[in-house]
Amino acid sequence: MRNIAAACLVAICGMLASAPASADWVPPVKGNDTGGIIAFALAQQSDARQIAVDHCAYYGKVAKFLAVQAQPGGYISFACRWVPYGATERPLVVRY
Repeated sequence: MRNIAAACLVAICGMLASAPASADWVPPVKGNDTGGIIAFALAQQSDARQIAVDHCAYYGKVAKFLAVQAQPGGYISFACRWVPYGATERPLVVRY
C-alpha cells in the first residue's frame, strides 16, 4: 500500500513540475472605474484611444492618457475622470 501511495505522490509531483507556470498573464485590456492599461501589442493593431474611451464611457467618465511604454511587453496607461466642469452633456454610456 505504501508503494502505491509513494508512486502516486511521485507521479503527481512530476506532473506539477513539468506544467508551465502562467501566474503573470495579464489580459490585453485591464481596468476598472478609475482607469486601466492597454497592452502595447494590442495598441499597435487597433485604436488604443477608442478602447480607452469606450472603457471609461461605460462608467460615465472621460479618458485621459497617462503614460506609454513603447516596447515589447509594455503598456499604455489611462485614467477615467469625471466630465470636466462646464461640459453641457455627459459622455455616451456603452453597454456590454
